[in-house]
Amino acid sequence: MIGVAIPAHDEQAHIAATLAAVQVASQHPALAGEAVRVVVVLDDCTDATARLAREAGAWTLPIAARNVGSARAAGADWLLAAGARWLAFTDADTRVDERWLAEQLALAADAVCGSVAVDDWSVHGVLADALQAHFASHYTDADGHRHIHGANLGVSAAAYRQAGGFAPLACGEDVALVDALERGGARIAWSARPRVWTSARTQARARGGFGDTLLAMRGGLCAETVGAEPILVGIAPEGATAAGAMGQYATVRSG
Repeated sequence: MIGVAIPAHDEQAHIAATLAAVQVASQHPALAGEAVRVVVVLDDCTDATARLAREAGAWTLPIAARNVGSARAAGADWLLAAGARWLAFTDADTRVDERWLAEQLALAADAVCGSVAVDDWSVHGVLADALQAHFASHYTDADGHRHIHGANLGVSAAAYRQAGGFAPLACGEDVALVDALERGGARIAWSARPRVWTSARTQARARGGFGDTLLAMRGGLCAETVGAEPILVGIAPEGATAAGAMGQYATVRSG
């Protein structure tokens, strides 16, 4: 059985589309009819995420950690107990390609680190085009990249257990897991073949994560536009800079 774990905190605006895409991927012919079980980890949700997830056919697991590492770990543990041989992870504001699971398995690795693309930059208004161009010029969306995203990650059950699973980190839990996999000698595929599209959200869920990076980039673009400090109050995370944010994408790690 293949397991898909999706952490969610108040994601009623996105969860239905996310699960619809996962459902299509779970029925790809290359999987030869293997069962796919999907669990949405409801981390302190107060909106309609739980109802929408169940209506979409997913299992739901409520926790109250407000911690993405704990949420991913809880989902993984639930799927392993159910007999999963492969664990795939994405986010509740992300749409996976119909070949997402098929491509992860076809790479025949212990773990697969996929890249991400943003499906719609328009939420950033007049800065949308500049932000999209800035991101594209610094991000490697091709095989051989060295990015790590919890929104596009797969790992065998055996390798996950050997690495010790996700740590209860508020950010960087995906990077910590891949580091542990590398130390343990796991075969890791750095591939753009498993495709996902994520949102360019204007409110970050995890400090220091992908959403925070986009907001730091936006703050930097504002500063370039007016020749001063960022003028959008609350946009750039505390201590973050556009250069530092893009450094994540120019080098090895991008959580």
